[in-house]
Amino acid sequence: MTFVTRDNITEKVAEVFQNTPDPRLREVMTALVKHLHAFIREVEPTDPEFEMGCEFLVSLGKATSEKKNEVILASDILGASTLITLINNDKRSESSGKLRTDSALLGPFWRKNAPTYEAGANISHGPEAQETEHAFFISGHVRDAQGKALADATVDVWHASPLGFYENQDSAQPDMNLRGQFKTDANGYFHLQSILPAGYPVPVDGPCGDLLRNQQRDPFRPAHVHFMVSKPGYQVLTTQVFADNDARLSTDVTFSVLKSLVGTFQKRTGPHQTGYELTYDFVLQAGETQFPTPPIP
Repeated sequence: MTFVTRDNITEKVAEVFQNTPDPRLREVMTALVKHLHAFIREVEPTDPEFEMGCEFLVSLGKATSEKKNEVILASDILGASTLITLINNDKRSESSGKLRTDSALLGPFWRKNAPTYEAGANISHGPEAQETEHAFFISGHVRDAQGKALADATVDVWHASPLGFYENQDSAQPDMNLRGQFKTDANGYFHLQSILPAGYPVPVDGPCGDLLRNQQRDPFRPAHVHFMVSKPGYQVLTTQVFADNDARLSTDVTFSVLKSLVGTFQKRTGPHQTGYELTYDFVLQAGETQFPTPPIP
């Protein structure tokens, strides 16, 4: 009989996973224990520190609600969400010849079943809609990796208000404000109108906010627009396009800003034109059409 020691406990825990029928689950759990134990050996937490860590995990669940997902927020501010995205971007680039548009993290505020609009419609219906000088015109094309226009693709758009709030955070905004789904035409073209979004701090009223304050970190994200582009027979593209003139591009609290995802938020200067515009094209990769699980209802 071999008793547990500090030197053999990791091996013993890993051994009990070897009969796991699912090979991927076996691989993941073995690696998780290996790296978790290595972390514990490196930092040697005290008993009070261990209890504090456990309480932090519990508090993430308690702080999650229909308004926000604190677990996803924690993954975002620790860089885990973006690292996973970058790894999968590299995998997809290898198979598509690096033509596919880069993904970015989903974030904690995507809602499924946003309203469907006709081309060119305005998704701004809250108090911000009166700010015509900040009207925002978004357009672009959706193509496949060979450059073929993809007709009838769905472009799901959502973003924060000029005050930096998503509609589910702000009682002054109507339900599903600044959210909408649009179809591309025969040329793969889509266009819509909204209002210029502002950068904003991630929610800091929960354990993630406590962590950011303890680390003296800036909780802000640069201004951006979320897109989820899909069409049967193609992989779902979840991404963000960031404002090129935002001073926080290099300090995004979620580490999400890729160079390829910085768009030009251009002020319109034509006769009788007001507001701003963004033109950005998306390239989809053929594959299984699988949507993410909504972080909030």
